Amino acid sequence: MCCDLKRRFLLLYATQKGQAKAIAEEIWQQAGAHGLEADMHCISEMDKYNLETEKDPVVIVISTTGTGDPPDTARKFLRKIRDAALPPDHFAHLQYGLLGLGDSEYTFFCNGGKTVDRRLQELGAQHFYDTGLADDCVGLELVVDPWIDGLWLALKEAFLLKKEKEGMSSNVNAVSSSLSAAPHIVNELNLSSEVQNLKLEDGEMRSADVLTQKLVDIDLVATAGDTEPSLVHSVPPVSQSALNIPALPPEYIEVQFQDTHGENPLLSSLVSEGTTFEVPVTKAVQLTHEDAIKTALLLELDIADTAFDYQPGDAFCVMCPNNVNEVEELLQILGLSEKGDCFICVKVKQGTKKKGATRPQHVPERGTLKFILTWCLEIRAVPKKAFLRALVECTSDTGEKRRLQELCSRQGASDYTHFIREPNVCLLDLLRAFPSCKPSLNLLIEHLPKLQARFYSVSSSNLYQPGRLWFVFNIVEFPACPTRAVSRKGVCTGWLAELVAPLLHPNKNNLDAKGGSPSTEKISIFARPNNTFHLPADPSVPFMMVGPGTGISPFIGFLQHRQKLRKEHTDWKFGETWLFFGCRHRDRDYLFKQLRCFLENGTLNHLKVCFSRDSSTAEAAQPKYVQDVIRRYAKEVARVLLKEGGYFYVCGDKKHMADGVSEAVVDIICMEMEVDKLEAMKILAMLREAKRYLQDVWS
Repeated sequence: MCCDLKRRFLLLYATQKGQAKAIAEEIWQQAGAHGLEADMHCISEMDKYNLETEKDPVVIVISTTGTGDPPDTARKFLRKIRDAALPPDHFAHLQYGLLGLGDSEYTFFCNGGKTVDRRLQELGAQHFYDTGLADDCVGLELVVDPWIDGLWLALKEAFLLKKEKEGMSSNVNAVSSSLSAAPHIVNELNLSSEVQNLKLEDGEMRSADVLTQKLVDIDLVATAGDTEPSLVHSVPPVSQSALNIPALPPEYIEVQFQDTHGENPLLSSLVSEGTTFEVPVTKAVQLTHEDAIKTALLLELDIADTAFDYQPGDAFCVMCPNNVNEVEELLQILGLSEKGDCFICVKVKQGTKKKGATRPQHVPERGTLKFILTWCLEIRAVPKKAFLRALVECTSDTGEKRRLQELCSRQGASDYTHFIREPNVCLLDLLRAFPSCKPSLNLLIEHLPKLQARFYSVSSSNLYQPGRLWFVFNIVEFPACPTRAVSRKGVCTGWLAELVAPLLHPNKNNLDAKGGSPSTEKISIFARPNNTFHLPADPSVPFMMVGPGTGISPFIGFLQHRQKLRKEHTDWKFGETWLFFGCRHRDRDYLFKQLRCFLENGTLNHLKVCFSRDSSTAEAAQPKYVQDVIRRYAKEVARVLLKEGGYFYVCGDKKHMADGVSEAVVDIICMEMEVDKLEAMKILAMLREAKRYLQDVWS
């Protein structure tokens, strides 16, 4: 179709980790096959589009970060549209469709998209297509794929309606015909119209015919035991299906090796979120017993010589590298083991077909290959389907190629979820499972996302111990499984544990030259302030804290801070304090037994502890989980939260704890206020809105 016949729509994305951008790029790539042209921009690039004068349909793809915040790239846009001076018909001319991305593990699911959607509606904008909300907890593609499928029909109708409104009804049939003539549009909701059908190498037969024939040959040699699907093996109906696979993403990065030497970029140059500080780790303590199921560590950082500041309840970020052994293995598979220390230059490939192609911001233009693989790219990321599609072209074995095609196809969506997404399979796992796959370096740079800094809650008070910062974490363990032959530790927690091993287990080999303390390691951190998860501004207000396991971390800072304030301000009135803590075993993972000290000096008024795996006869009737303990103190919870205007803080695991605590509080409201469950849920929602029921949770 000629470009002048194509109909334009504005495509905006707001992304935090690259998901929304990748989906927007998929929409942009598919648009051409439907006789449409997507004018794509990051929502932060407000100099490149103008919604106040926009006449064409607008498509917005927006993610959610944290516990419900819009992505950083959308903050400027939101500030603009939240202007209270804007009239209610400000966007009355605007027709839009919105796709929100989120995770239902968190309370404010898809809140980034919902916030933008709600505000646009308040300003008079109209939907030309229903809003889609995709859930990363079960698989974004379950909503994203059908939402994109239906987008083309909705856009077509929006253009027809626009023509009618402009009084050009005589052209409606022509427009409809030109759109219908696009090569892949037979039925807008037909899956094959949204993806590129597999092409044969000889180009003479449809892919469906050939793939079925190849499959017969493969099945003839399949062993009798191959009756269950796996990462590398499929079964009917997937194994006998013609496949619809995504269009091949255009390559856009060029990598050149250089003979020159020099210095790698500073780690601080990789961070756009704020000032980075390199600080020494001065103390490490293992809080759990050796036979505990999880290993919890407390680290102390020396921030005295920096401008880093924090409040109890804040979070901060640790910049961490990929595992050195995994980087070495990746270099070996790529055939670049001898070039790890060579400098490379990363540029946009000349003549690329990718619209608006730029070098990824998280990849420096120049650095050693090992530096880029270690500090810039998230090599543990679960590969997206577009990456799998690109890997197909790098795979020589026919059976392996077919299986990768299946995993990125519509027909193989369930297999992708079960064998890649749910077990967190990463690039290395795939390359081990499909040994004939030999991707190029530029492909990795194009498809691997930014290596994200890891967030941790502060576990101390700068008032109580100036110049020191504590934080607590479990060493994350990923056991071996059918899709992953080797066990591994969390990227950051595994690295930190290895880094502080000399502090945990000092011996003569890691003592400094003077024979004193172990040598000091440094890590790079930057602030990530929490605007709400803080102590009440009025110290006389009572509050309750719920923090099982490492969820207790921010509350140690709360109590340290409160203890110091009590000592410095003896004339102040301080509110009642409660702490509900839980762990598996009293003698293995009771992280802070010194909580008794806070109880004894009056900083903490009530400490309620439970142990879920201790099952002695004497304690058989004791509650196992914090939500059970909370129910035992229903009247006290209702008094503090509902009668005395107190605060309620929850920190820890979302799915297995925080949801249970919320349910317990709803039940308490029902019982103590004598209302039904729906009304109780509304009251809890009001408490959340008033920032008196606060959560710092993770999945």
